[in-house]
Amino acid sequence: MAVSNAFVLSQTSLLKHHHNPSLTTIRIHAFPMNNKTTRGLIRCDLSSSSPTVSALQQLKKSPIDRYTKERSSIVVIGLSIHTAPLEMREKLAIPLAELPHAVSELRGLNHIEEAAVLSTCNRMEIYVLALSQHRGVREVTHWMSKRSGIPVSEICQHWFLLYNNDATQHLFEVSAGLDSLVLGEGQILSQVKQVREKLRSGFGMVIPGLFDKAITAGKLVRTETCIASGAVSVSSAAVELALTKLLPTKSASSAVMLVVGAGKMGKLVIKHLVAKGCSKMVVVNRSKERVEAIQEEMMPLGVEIVYKPFDEMLACAGEANVIFTSTASETPLFLKEHVKTLPLMDDARLFVDISVPRNVGSCVDELDSARVYNVDDLQEVVAANKEDRARKAMEAHDIIDDESKKFEAWRDSLQTVPTIKKLRRKTERIRAASVEKFMSRYGKDMDKKTREAVDDLTRGMLNKILHGPMKHLRCDDGENRELPETLENMEALNRMFELELELLEEKIRAKMEQK
Repeated sequence: MAVSNAFVLSQTSLLKHHHNPSLTTIRIHAFPMNNKTTRGLIRCDLSSSSPTVSALQQLKKSPIDRYTKERSSIVVIGLSIHTAPLEMREKLAIPLAELPHAVSELRGLNHIEEAAVLSTCNRMEIYVLALSQHRGVREVTHWMSKRSGIPVSEICQHWFLLYNNDATQHLFEVSAGLDSLVLGEGQILSQVKQVREKLRSGFGMVIPGLFDKAITAGKLVRTETCIASGAVSVSSAAVELALTKLLPTKSASSAVMLVVGAGKMGKLVIKHLVAKGCSKMVVVNRSKERVEAIQEEMMPLGVEIVYKPFDEMLACAGEANVIFTSTASETPLFLKEHVKTLPLMDDARLFVDISVPRNVGSCVDELDSARVYNVDDLQEVVAANKEDRARKAMEAHDIIDDESKKFEAWRDSLQTVPTIKKLRRKTERIRAASVEKFMSRYGKDMDKKTREAVDDLTRGMLNKILHGPMKHLRCDDGENRELPETLENMEALNRMFELELELLEEKIRAKMEQK
């Protein structure tokens, strides 16, 4: 970015002195157009309550005062299922319980003011408010490398970087399920909420505010578009179709469910049945260990899973309303002659076969007592639902655009807060210094009550003088002032009172307090 006197800002960093921690050096590298490097060292003594005006004055007069004129950037450094292999995501993952500690470490980095970590099985994303985009990204990347043992160069091969509005839009899309493998899935919104809960207090304003607005956007997208409705996987479609055919005569809780096969697809069928309210089912499988693992996983949910060996499959089928098959058998498990022998039920027995090759022979469908659905039948349902979700995703982007604008407006409104604080702090210093000077000359003969009266009088005068400027720095007063006008007033006050001088010193002080 070009600046005055034909300089381009290259690097800015804050260095903490080992011998005197209260002394901080601001190292500034600037490159003039003749390619000769000019380096300046500005020292700010933060041990005193008043700023080192000479150092800040040097910074203001220099052509490289970006920190005083540019607000901090929102940055997301991310690796997801779309960009990085599972092995890398596993090493980078941060358990929810460790999130506050990780955020504290990130906020301790020199150029990071606020931070949040969204770590799931499909993504590892770090959101920060950075004083400097370049330096902030570098510090966070080295932190990720140190924590995971993955070289920085390898992380950089698989990451994605987004800044400000792009970062905002990305989190809103993630929260709405638009960046998930299954479009519109709901689990990610719960995970975003968990991160926000961990940032409930003491972790800044902008990043927690960003997660608040992301949760709102995620809820709005789901409510107004119903993007999560309709099965978009074979296993979920199998359960949805079976329950549709069962109703209204049977429900998920009253029907007898039999799952043949406890492999990956069988396990997914069980999970979808549980999600639909099924609390008891029979699972037939050659290996008892697989079923026991599923039983253990489902136990906290209060689901009863009964294991039966393969040689009892037909007996179990005779008691079932719905039979899901998902085994690797190369020959059919159910043929017409098998099903004919099963006890008749009030309604036709449903066979939902999601195996390739098929576990249920096509001849079974010739029986009046049975109805058979296979993968091809389910694919049509899945394809139709995917198209429907894609259409709803287009609508979702309009909602996200609106919510992003609201967040940016909210974030813009925060800009006046530092100005209000700086204006009060600067005028109070002037008042206090003037009172002290007056007292040193004329206060020797004053009693304590008179001294306090002078102090109260000058403080009251200051508050009356500041009332007008403060009123014009607030967006929520009775006059309903528009944000652009408020920001214009803020810029004017910053210039008139030279408040930019104090911004860098304030940010350095905040970082030192964190450390």
